[in-house]
Amino acid sequence: MRTLSSFTARGALVATAAMFGLGLGLACPAAAAPRIKDIVDVENVRGNQLVGYGLVVGLPGTGDRIRNVPFTEETMQAMLERMGVNIRGTQMRTQNVAAVSVTATMPPFARAGSKIDVQVSALGDATSLQGGTLIASSLRALDGEIYAVAQGPVAVSGFKAQGQAASISRGVSTSARIAGGGIIEREVPYALKSATSLKLALKNPDFTTAHRIADAINGRVPGAAEVLDPSTVELGGQGGYAGSLVELVARIENLPVEVDTPARIVINEAAGTVVMGADVRVSPVAIAQGGLTISVSETPVASQPEPFSKGGETVVLPRTSIDVDDGSGRSLAVLDGGTSLRTLVSGLNALGVSPRDLITILQALKGAGALQADIEVQ
Repeated sequence: MRTLSSFTARGALVATAAMFGLGLGLACPAAAAPRIKDIVDVENVRGNQLVGYGLVVGLPGTGDRIRNVPFTEETMQAMLERMGVNIRGTQMRTQNVAAVSVTATMPPFARAGSKIDVQVSALGDATSLQGGTLIASSLRALDGEIYAVAQGPVAVSGFKAQGQAASISRGVSTSARIAGGGIIEREVPYALKSATSLKLALKNPDFTTAHRIADAINGRVPGAAEVLDPSTVELGGQGGYAGSLVELVARIENLPVEVDTPARIVINEAAGTVVMGADVRVSPVAIAQGGLTISVSETPVASQPEPFSKGGETVVLPRTSIDVDDGSGRSLAVLDGGTSLRTLVSGLNALGVSPRDLITILQALKGAGALQADIEVQ
């Protein structure tokens, strides 16, 4: 039996875990504390999702096959009829047009005439949007109103090339962006200046962090903030601040506040990733880690007849090598009570655990009641 005190780096996980131990095991200095504007969202100061439907034209034969995508044909007919061209009853065989969904995010307080970026994604069986141009498309919000119009040449980051015997692709060629391709036509009404109170919503709700935010604000502007719950701090709600809330937010958004978070371990079993918070603690517990590993390798050899022999032939003889590792060289280890993250990482590194073994050990520690942290499995 041994006490986990040595540190041995073994593999990429060990290096990563050691980095977390060194970076998270110590309290952040006050100068490095995040600002209020980085840890809260201001009430009603948010973007609005817009969505639309349109056509990308000018594709070099990589668009929708009209026979397979009937809604592309219907959209082309409707668009041409609005322009005075009647093609009803004719068969279109063009493959230089693609039906696309058009999405964008309208920033808070966006004014009419402002430009926004637009994302374009193929809806049919188009193979690439490279070289295409989006025809004017309206963008609507969930209320059904048109808030923006998008148009312009699309920019595709991916590509795809194919021959008779090989093909190559990089990125996604059926999704593209139009920088500044959307123009705001309608504003979202909100009079922030006339508001009498304003709520700050914590991105990670926590009682301690909420009270630290209120204390920091009241230290700068006495009586301006009040904690409503772990997720909300209200500004000017009790009449303690008679000035403009816009000015108040500008004065307090850069105040540093040390964030407090619960002890939590996040595990992604698919990728074998483990992230541990700085406040993770372990009660006194003994750990033994090991496993059975069987390696089978085949190295066949050729057996040839003697020189000048008659009737002989070359024969391939099998040769198999089997290695067994039952983990018998590993011993039981002890973790002392109140072990910090740095000590825990060092101890697990000393055991030489792999990412999968680490996940199993952490889950077993939680099951034994020795791990003082929440485990979140993604």
